[in-house]
Amino acid sequence: MVDSTDPFILIVDDNATNLSVLSKTLKSANYKVRMAVDGEDALAMVAYAHPELILLDVQMPKMDGFEACRRLQANPATKGIPVIFMTALTDTENKIEGLSLGAVDYITKPFEAQEVLARVKIHWRLKQLTGTLEQRVAERTHDLQNAQLQLVQQEKLSTLGQLVAGVAHEINNPIACVVGNVNAVEDSINDLFSLIDLYRRQFPQPGAEITAELEKIELEYLREDLPNLIRAMKDGGDRIVSISKSLCTFSRAHSDQKQIFNIHEGIDSTILILRHRLKANNLRPAIEVITNYGDVPAINCFSDQLNQVFMNIIANAIDDLDAGCVGQTFAELETEPRRIMIFTEMSIDLSTVVIRIEDNGQGMSDSVKLRIFDYLFTTKEAGKGTGLGLAIARQIVEEKHGGKLSCISALGEGTKFVIELLIE
Repeated sequence: MVDSTDPFILIVDDNATNLSVLSKTLKSANYKVRMAVDGEDALAMVAYAHPELILLDVQMPKMDGFEACRRLQANPATKGIPVIFMTALTDTENKIEGLSLGAVDYITKPFEAQEVLARVKIHWRLKQLTGTLEQRVAERTHDLQNAQLQLVQQEKLSTLGQLVAGVAHEINNPIACVVGNVNAVEDSINDLFSLIDLYRRQFPQPGAEITAELEKIELEYLREDLPNLIRAMKDGGDRIVSISKSLCTFSRAHSDQKQIFNIHEGIDSTILILRHRLKANNLRPAIEVITNYGDVPAINCFSDQLNQVFMNIIANAIDDLDAGCVGQTFAELETEPRRIMIFTEMSIDLSTVVIRIEDNGQGMSDSVKLRIFDYLFTTKEAGKGTGLGLAIARQIVEEKHGGKLSCISALGEGTKFVIELLIE
């Protein structure tokens, strides 16, 4: 039997039926349970309060289970939390990937209640006995240095807009329900607490049975905790609405036809999608993004592909700024803030929109700068770069749009990418 002071189990699944079944199963065994609907929601809840164990679905929108597990393991404060993956994928490759990311077990869907309870019980005991889990050092290895991956990457690029738009559409209905009802839930909870207080004043001696039940449900803890949960729900709902709007902007055009597009909206949506990588972490302060937009017109373009160009360049800038933090203390990094600066303007003859994306990172040597647009060339360590991002970015800008993508960089002086797009 789980004592009332024991931490909770976090269930993460985008399927409401699965959440309900698992919750009832675990509660029937006297486990405390909280639920999340995707990886980002789970990370937010873990940051608020650490669970004793996480049941984590693999396939979810926005952030899948593998990515959520990767971030949990990357954080020293959460890497000791046991993660059990839940998946309908039974092939060995997926299981190896999940276990290499730090998961302690797998539950195959459709799951059996007794199997779930047995696995949870085993790993709950292991967690209590060991205190912390052994560090997992197995990492995935990828063979990304071949022409087949190039084709896969290009196919992903061509369908990215449709995929992201579909995810945004699926988000809108459930989040509208949550956002629309959270205030009513808060009012109802306050009414219930007021009623309980009234009963206490009218019946100051409720009897042993009611007193025992109040202690069991930890009324005072609920009174303190529920408002925090409601605020978290409100903040989470507002954030999802904002992200959904950005996803729609990011992917609003189809890859097979050009549309009139506001470049600034595309850049802003890309920055929002990458916001989680810009935030401060235990290794460095936040990366500041400075935008200075000029008076430029909307252009006729493949907007989803241009957004992918922005994504590749800004993500590479973040990678370079992170790499430059190695060997420096947090205090030292605070004296020299990491920045990404984005400028837009018209060319002198007013025929071209010019976009400059600059960083104050490490910069590049001449030999590296000569090869950054080559297919399969990467300066990143194995498993962290394909060497395709900038090559495809140049292809989009120059072949698809008749523009120009160039790079200006020197060691110790940061890097600047210049995108020039003709106004049709």
